[in-house]
Amino acid sequence: MTEYITKICDNGNIAVDDTILVKDAQATAGSRILEGFKPLFSAEAVTRLENKGYTVSGKTSTGEFGLDLVGEFSYYAPQEGTLKGAAAELVAKGDVKAALGVDMNGATRRAAALSGVDFLKPTYGTVSRYGVISCAASGEQPGVYAKNADAIKEIMDVIAGHDDKDGTSLPEEKYDYTIGDVNGKKVCIVKELLDKADDETKAKVLAVAESLKADGVTVETVSLDIFDLANTAWQILMCAETCNNVSRYDGVKYGYRAEKYRNIDELYVNSRTEGFNFLTKTVILYGSDVLSKNRYKDCFDKSLRVRRVVSEKMAELFATYDAVLTPVCSKTAYKAYDIKDAFIKVFEESVFTCVPNLIGAPALVTKGVQFIGKNFSENTLLSLGAAAERKGE
Repeated sequence: MTEYITKICDNGNIAVDDTILVKDAQATAGSRILEGFKPLFSAEAVTRLENKGYTVSGKTSTGEFGLDLVGEFSYYAPQEGTLKGAAAELVAKGDVKAALGVDMNGATRRAAALSGVDFLKPTYGTVSRYGVISCAASGEQPGVYAKNADAIKEIMDVIAGHDDKDGTSLPEEKYDYTIGDVNGKKVCIVKELLDKADDETKAKVLAVAESLKADGVTVETVSLDIFDLANTAWQILMCAETCNNVSRYDGVKYGYRAEKYRNIDELYVNSRTEGFNFLTKTVILYGSDVLSKNRYKDCFDKSLRVRRVVSEKMAELFATYDAVLTPVCSKTAYKAYDIKDAFIKVFEESVFTCVPNLIGAPALVTKGVQFIGKNFSENTLLSLGAAAERKGE
């Protein structure tokens, strides 16, 4: 697996995945369609880190537009054998202190779990999306890979806060990432999600639950059957938004351009046919379908309504519990597979990760499992993660 697309600094301490812009470094989002594109500016999160003295070591490979499981279908670094996320692996090896990644459909969280590192997907709007190669704008959010909760806190303290350049940025200048005592906290395990995981993954969830109990956390099992519905809604919204956002890539102004074409229509068609992989084309076609006149009301509009229902159901749950403890993957390892099976595989695995993307809630992956919290509860999630990590040392 090729880890770097562009090497920037031999002793840099931050890696940046290839869906986030770094000035003058090639930015492709893992796609041939953006081959050779070099931005004139850096993402806001990158700029804030550099202003605080951090250095970018390089751009890490990512799956085309972040649509796959963990980054396996990058045009520049396709994977074979056991699948791993490039940024997560660099953090796991200790080559960098932390890495930035964009969580759109759970790929970053799955990658963190499989590599044994932490990843925080923060509350939507708390970290600027300025400089992100956007696909599903209503649910994608830059987050942080690191080896532990303390390292994530350090980076989040730098990158979080209002940015005038991002229309989705929330007004607060600072957020609370204090890691504190978890005694008295209440956590629930959702039976329907636990039942979808294999025995090894279930054991990880239950082991974390037991370690939290030893710290005074109440852990209970609950039944909540909204996750399949939430997954369907998010996949519809994600495909529709991606279809719209990638329509800008046509081979005319930048990126890949087909060599053979006779007119402007063929330039568009040939460039996009050759530039996108099979999974991206599938997402585009499905997104076009759910946005069509005959399907818009039954698919896209209904998914927006489901988003509200899921948000209300989760709010009811968080009225009783401080966090939800769930698997983040159905298994502890993925093997290479045919890209023609990717759409279904990603859909099936996204049932574990879809809710934070759908409703903008924060989620923390640690010890191979996931904590989901209510908006702005990152301090609680990091505290729970730190407690679980201490017990695992």
